[in-house]
Amino acid sequence: MRKDFTIDEGRIVEATGGNGHIRVYSAPTPEERAELMASCDIDEHALNSALDPEEVPRVEIEGDQAFIIWKRPDPASFRTAGMFEVSSVGIVLHRDRLTIVTANEPLSLGQRRPRPIRSLHDLVLRELLEMMRHYVDHLRVIKAMAREVQTKLNMSIGNEHLLRMFSLGESLVYYVNAIEANGGALARLRASAERLGLAAEDTELLDDVMIENTQCARQAAIYSQVLSGLMDARGNIINNNMNMLLKNLTVINVVMLPLGLVVGIGGMSEFTMMTEGVPWWVAYPLLMLGLVCIGLATWFVIHRWMEREMGSHGVERIAPMVRNGTQPPVP
Repeated sequence: MRKDFTIDEGRIVEATGGNGHIRVYSAPTPEERAELMASCDIDEHALNSALDPEEVPRVEIEGDQAFIIWKRPDPASFRTAGMFEVSSVGIVLHRDRLTIVTANEPLSLGQRRPRPIRSLHDLVLRELLEMMRHYVDHLRVIKAMAREVQTKLNMSIGNEHLLRMFSLGESLVYYVNAIEANGGALARLRASAERLGLAAEDTELLDDVMIENTQCARQAAIYSQVLSGLMDARGNIINNNMNMLLKNLTVINVVMLPLGLVVGIGGMSEFTMMTEGVPWWVAYPLLMLGLVCIGLATWFVIHRWMEREMGSHGVERIAPMVRNGTQPPVP
């Protein structure tokens, strides 16, 4: 799909009749691909690179034409599947016209902007800055999702939330790679600022984009390191939750053993015979009360034994550290 825009008094407005000097192609058809290669003077390999999500960001300059491949967060994957993936954007910049190619959703050029657009160079740099801020927004969402998943994972004994955490970590790795690769393309643009004819204001804006990219890359790298560094600990949390569940089930089984033994030896017929002179509405409640007392006593003995065993093991673990003069770990 193709849309045409033009710059009118500092605003980007949609042009009618196909006479705009700004063209935006999203998921181009074969006819539009042929039109692109003819009007932008690019070959099929360059066009395929602009639509390939695995393509590395780069800047190619020939004469007065600049061909830019930029990585952006993929809005389609986030809206449909909740996944954080990246896609490529191809930008062909001439002195008097601009062409933008995307494989899925187009860039929203017609949105309101706080400052008027001075030139095509200014528009390109502001779009790069806007896409960089989308990375920052997605990083905030990833951080919030990681905290939410961590809260659920602390009480989980399955792998569902752990797999979700792995997915977030994988997305962060792709984000770090894309942002750092965009930094290389920005460095190439900065080195070619004079050749591209960038004004002083455009050069300052390009420096701001480079600073934003560096800060975003550092933030994404920190999130990725924290997420991957604690992954083993989160797996141990699930194992510990499973062990606690098994321990509680074992305690319940041990508590029920003497109760089953008493009921099995006595049986209902023998108990009725032994309590022949006692009304049934007195004998059976007393039997139930006795079983409850036996169960509570068994649980109390097991609980005290487990506390004593855990305390003795803790002393045995810390005692060698005290003898060696090392600092025991803080719980």
